[in-house]
Amino acid sequence: MTEFKYLEKDKNGNYQIKKLYLNPYLEMYNSEIISYEISKKPTLAPILKALEKAIEITSINKEERIFHSDQGWAYQIKQYTSKLEAEEITISMSRKGNYLDNSPMENFFGLLKQEIYYEKNFYSYEELKEAIEEYQILHSR
Repeated sequence: MTEFKYLEKDKNGNYQIKKLYLNPYLEMYNSEIISYEISKKPTLAPILKALEKAIEITSINKEERIFHSDQGWAYQIKQYTSKLEAEEITISMSRKGNYLDNSPMENFFGLLKQEIYYEKNFYSYEELKEAIEEYQILHSR
């Protein structure tokens, strides 16, 4: 999961900083994002929804599937781990405090933010979400 900030006008016309959360699943074979969810809050529901899509997409080839993540709170919750176990998917997690273990995902986040986010202001959730989805469509071919 990664966080993006955007600006949104409140009732008085003042800009407030809001957040958008991206929950992607990256295929290590070809570095393609196979599923993702975008949400306004860092809750479990969008993570599980993206997980369901990733499980469905990878179910074509049930040879040993490995889902890797960092040690974020959502990836340690029983609802998450039990879904993977039920599908006989091996759970892999980064070592605590070692972001390099998750470097392919961190690299994707860095490229995404560099190409569409840094040095640009977004003024609504919808505008930022659209930019992320357009980037994803362009890079999934």
